[in-house]
Amino acid sequence: MNNAILSDCPVPVRDFLFYMETIKGRSPRTVEGYYIDLRTFFRYIKRAKNLVPPSLSFEEISIRDVDMALISTITLSDVYEFLHFTASDRSNNSATRARKVSSIRGFFNYLTVKAHLLDENPVRELEVPSLKKSIPKYLTLENSIELLASAETEDGDYKERDYCMITLFLNCGMRLSELVGINLTDIRNNQLRLLGKGNKERIVYLNDACIASIEAYKKLRPNDVTDKNALFLSRNGKRISRRRVQQIVENQLKAVGLDHKGYSVHKLRHTAATLMYQYGHVDIRMLKEILGHANLGTTEIYTHISNEQLEAAAQKSPLAKIKPRNKKDD
Repeated sequence: MNNAILSDCPVPVRDFLFYMETIKGRSPRTVEGYYIDLRTFFRYIKRAKNLVPPSLSFEEISIRDVDMALISTITLSDVYEFLHFTASDRSNNSATRARKVSSIRGFFNYLTVKAHLLDENPVRELEVPSLKKSIPKYLTLENSIELLASAETEDGDYKERDYCMITLFLNCGMRLSELVGINLTDIRNNQLRLLGKGNKERIVYLNDACIASIEAYKKLRPNDVTDKNALFLSRNGKRISRRRVQQIVENQLKAVGLDHKGYSVHKLRHTAATLMYQYGHVDIRMLKEILGHANLGTTEIYTHISNEQLEAAAQKSPLAKIKPRNKKDD
């Protein structure tokens, strides 16, 4: 946990964040998300309970003085009013509000069940805002082939690296953080060890395309570098950053005219899952393990059916070829 968070954290929140990071194994990025959500919540609580001057801007409200005396006064109604505030005043969508609910529920569950600082959990009945289930954006098979072809023929000293990264995204469906975190020692023959959400390890199997792209890149990968074990390196010999990978993918998408459609690194993960399901006929439970999802419900968004499949199904009707007979003119 960084010093900026620690300096602004009241003790109950700080202890919760330490618990989530050290005991539950949440990543620093996830812990920071909890902090931001709780900071917004307690800023609202302090303003709603008239504990700060009305003239003080919302972003200037400090939460350092939040203590158990204040926390113990919070009711379920306060949380509902906060969620209304995030929707009406801050234009948070249902997904963002659902994340805030998750942070608040986790915090109060910790205070009640783990730290025993509260006798009753005021948000025990708090429901998560319903989320609209939308079909994830993904590249078509033709788009994917075009993207790989463009990456393979790009100019520059790093085309083997960039091609390898895109190949792994499109074939393995890994997350951005998982790709950036790959070490040379994680690769054994056709197996690749990935470190996913919550520091959960999983093994994915590399197909011929992945193995070939890794071997081609490793032949040109410099050895006299700062991060000797990192697979993907930046130009200064350090482990490549998430932002740099995002820029590389954005540039490659732009090169094939797909940048205007809202595609991104995460959409390559969607693409890999969709292509495996639609063309590889991968079982949904197997797809769950490949993607590293905690529950099957998350994976089920990839069972959407393409228009092409619907059209093909219509043509397979046993009555598809029966047409009306021509009638002779009277």
